[in-house]
Amino acid sequence: MVRDLIDRRPAEECAAVVLPVIGGTRLASSRLQESEGLTEALGVRLAFSERVTIREPHPARLFGQGQLDTICQRMDETGATLLVVDGALTPVQQRNLEREIKRKVVDRTGLILEIFGLRARTAEGRLQVEMARSLYERSRLVRTWTHLERQRGGFGFLGGPGETQLEADRRMLDKRIAGFRRDLEDVRRTRKLQREGRARRGAPVAALVGYTNAGKSTLFNRLTSSDVLAADMPFATLDPTSREILGASGRPIALIDTVGFITDLPTHLVAAFRATLEEAMEAGLLIHVRDISHPDTNVQAEDVYSILDQLAAETGIDRPPILEVWNKADALDPASRDQLQERAAHHSPKAVLASALTGDGLAKALYEAEAMLFAGRSMRTIRLQPHDGRGRAWLHSHCEISSERLSEDGELELIAFMSETDIERLNGISPDAVIRT
Repeated sequence: MVRDLIDRRPAEECAAVVLPVIGGTRLASSRLQESEGLTEALGVRLAFSERVTIREPHPARLFGQGQLDTICQRMDETGATLLVVDGALTPVQQRNLEREIKRKVVDRTGLILEIFGLRARTAEGRLQVEMARSLYERSRLVRTWTHLERQRGGFGFLGGPGETQLEADRRMLDKRIAGFRRDLEDVRRTRKLQREGRARRGAPVAALVGYTNAGKSTLFNRLTSSDVLAADMPFATLDPTSREILGASGRPIALIDTVGFITDLPTHLVAAFRATLEEAMEAGLLIHVRDISHPDTNVQAEDVYSILDQLAAETGIDRPPILEVWNKADALDPASRDQLQERAAHHSPKAVLASALTGDGLAKALYEAEAMLFAGRSMRTIRLQPHDGRGRAWLHSHCEISSERLSEDGELELIAFMSETDIERLNGISPDAVIRT
């Protein structure tokens, strides 16, 4: 199975990467380079990589016979022991390719699943990866059980090759998947309780999203003084991390670092990581971190928005407001930085040119994020009982206080900027508070 790729791979194994370009399909100019990076993220040596144009996909093996012969010859010459096809293969195509080239074959979904398996560190992360992997394996049982082709599995004309064993394996995987679903429901409930706890503390949530390797974790570390793994590799961050920071006004903000997105993100992963991705969808603000120095930054941004739209449709949660942080400005020449600075000033959604590595522009990004998170506030007059120290402390921690005085009748009168959400929270803390517009 694909899941055995890592466990049984010899240390010296090297891979060939083939990017099929089917018909008039348009792929990002850096797609082949991305494919190479994903393959090397497995820890294998890259033998060679190439784009292969396919006019009509062969239903049995994707590639034409001449193309397949050329790939086999190059693999023989370079000693490649693994073929990575950066595209979607049907189980039958994958099985036939392995028969033809007599080597392991993995498609884009299998490749990304293996990388996620390597990156998962927490029990929750491993659970989500195993769920996605089981869904993937279930769809490819026909490939796994080719050794049963001579075995009669049923009775009469209903019995197909290995039918009994296939059904037994399918039932086993269905049982595992059902168990994973129950465990992931527990994860969702836990995360919901954590979100409610943050809401009670009054800390609005900003979630970092973006294409993989755009610099989200570096930005997260810079803003929170944390040491989350930040590396120049795909999917360096898999398990979400949350920290509270103070905005420019001194109010707390919960910042969440999330898993990176990628072109053709496997649907199995989206389903399995729904509990994690809902963290972003229920945030008060999405900070979309873009590698503005990347040649395909616009294509990557489109892929991120496409996945966010998919999540919104599947979860029923409206997409939160977005602030774009155009990261890696330090990698640009001065002329390009000036040009992008001008573009950012008029961009929709609002954008800030910055560098998580040097810290340039992050103060402005944090200011804009806070302004968007606390939008919709208006001036209110609040009267509290003199003994209501808890309500007074909450107001000072979570709202902008314009003035405060003791009224003639001995009540505490404050003027503060508050949103409707702030009013609801204060009513929960101080039921006797009187709030006027």
